[in-house]
Amino acid sequence: MKFKPTTCTMDKRTFIKISGLAGAGIVATPLVSTLIGCGTAPQSPGTAAPVGFTLPELGFALDALEPAVDRATMEIHHGRHHAGYVRKLNAALEGHPMQGQSLEDLLAQLKPEDTGLRNNGGGHFNHALFWTILQPANSPADTAPSGPLAERIQASFGSVEKALEALTSSAAKRFGSGWAWLVQDTSNPDRLFVTSTPNQDNPLMTGVVPAASQGRPLVGIDVWEHAYYLNYQNRRTDYVQALVKRINWATVAGLMA
Repeated sequence: MKFKPTTCTMDKRTFIKISGLAGAGIVATPLVSTLIGCGTAPQSPGTAAPVGFTLPELGFALDALEPAVDRATMEIHHGRHHAGYVRKLNAALEGHPMQGQSLEDLLAQLKPEDTGLRNNGGGHFNHALFWTILQPANSPADTAPSGPLAERIQASFGSVEKALEALTSSAAKRFGSGWAWLVQDTSNPDRLFVTSTPNQDNPLMTGVVPAASQGRPLVGIDVWEHAYYLNYQNRRTDYVQALVKRINWATVAGLMA
């Protein structure tokens, strides 16, 4: 049975406590929909038109990730690039049969020819997840995986260090623009793996990406040049190595099914 989300009113604490996968590999627990709104808003007679998807707040200051990511890059990345994906996604959904669905459900139904929804829906989801799993440099939160997440990393990679090496290597080897991912296997939730996707594709797009890359994304690393070029130029690996130190593993653990 496909999950029918009521995510527009679910608070984040409730969202991260819910777990489970629906049949046929469909992601049951919303990953970002609680943070970004739904495709439409509930309406009553005389109310305004649906607001569509919304740009989530970062949750931290623009300079909070320095020196890993500089303020100017964050301002452009969030306020222009991500905002552009949201605007174009809402435009692509006007009058579309999938308007009103959660972003996760929408992505799971895409086909390769759904260019506008694929590029902008993927861009919106990927960035919303990206901001969620990052934490400021001065954050007091524990930065090491623990509990079931640590156990799954150990079983899947041998150690946290090896998992980060795999993630960094995947990001470095992605030709052109794209993302590197830490993914939970939907058929075996105890298994985690690393993969990468081009452009704004992601592991939820079961009708688009290869089967080996499909699953529940837990960590996404943006390797589009706009994510790092102002500060790192062509030194992508340096950017990724700095960025993975800003991963909020407590948030990542909450995203697992």
